[in-house]
Amino acid sequence: MAQRLSVLYEKKPCYDIVFERSFDGLWEELAKFDADKRRLCIVTDSTVDSLYGGEVLGCLEGKCLKAVKYVFPAGEEHKTLDTVRELYGFLIREGFDRRDMLLALGGGVAGDLTGYAAATYLRGIDFVQLPTTLLSQTDSSIGGKTGVDFDGYKNMVGAFKMPRLVYLNLSTLKSLEDRQFFSGFAEVMKHGIIKDAGFYEWLLEQMYEICERDLDVLEEMLVRSCGIKKLVVEKDPTEQGDRALLNLGHTIGHAIEKAKNFTLSHGECVALGTVAAAYISWKKEMLSMEEYYEIRDMFVPFNLPISVEDIDPGEILRLTKSDKKMEAGSVKFILLKKLGKAVIDRSVTDEEILAAIDEIHFSDEDAHE
Repeated sequence: MAQRLSVLYEKKPCYDIVFERSFDGLWEELAKFDADKRRLCIVTDSTVDSLYGGEVLGCLEGKCLKAVKYVFPAGEEHKTLDTVRELYGFLIREGFDRRDMLLALGGGVAGDLTGYAAATYLRGIDFVQLPTTLLSQTDSSIGGKTGVDFDGYKNMVGAFKMPRLVYLNLSTLKSLEDRQFFSGFAEVMKHGIIKDAGFYEWLLEQMYEICERDLDVLEEMLVRSCGIKKLVVEKDPTEQGDRALLNLGHTIGHAIEKAKNFTLSHGECVALGTVAAAYISWKKEMLSMEEYYEIRDMFVPFNLPISVEDIDPGEILRLTKSDKKMEAGSVKFILLKKLGKAVIDRSVTDEEILAAIDEIHFSDEDAHE
């Protein structure tokens, strides 16, 4: 029997997160939404399509009014309004109306892009999340945030759109390259750091099994991680308050991601941003020095960076000012009072940000020391 979590919206069931180890149960879940009377479009990128596109299409064909695939080129650089525009045209040509449904198959790019298209096509049609990466399974597929990048700025155009279902096939994690897998793990660690110190300690205890991708351990990890995000988004579905805690590491992380022209993964940048936020928390006497170094050093066994080369601290600071989390001219930072307790702080100064950037910046001078 598959494990599932039910996400509430305004205290009413909104959608389920289902944890499976294959796509065999997908049609049974879709049938609950009268999928047999709908046209279904799988939206995926070229890499994921080669792995799972045919298999998922096979689960749908002959069971619904029409099952089609829209495949776009893989890569963050294609998470744009241009790709959404092309998807709109495809849906129009295939005769999709407001009763039909999109299925986002892939990582965060596919999920965010498909969700935004679903929110805006004909003023809104249903969609389902079929996340295939650790990053999307633990984070981006849950909570209804959708969007695309604009002129290199992450998720600047978007909408809140709740999926009808999030279906996690845990076996897809086996096909990820190591770098992509550990990129997603940064978000898992983040959930423990902001809300559950016990879960964070459990992750460290299960280090070997996680790195080996033991499916039993990964399932428990994802159920617990998704459970943390579920509780946060239920409390604040449109990010008016505590949901912002999920942005730990993202302000400086997004700035590094753009400055490095997306050559670092999202999770790698979140790890760097989390180290910077923990450093600021230490310097503001919220964390002890020992707590800061523990948080910093625990990224290393999971192949996540704690320093970055070839950045201009002034440029990173400037980019934090263009982050969509700016409010009334000040950066809304997520800091740590202790492991498992994050807070929103609007008092972080430019000098504190620059000091944190210097802390994670590996320069030529460091190499010669």
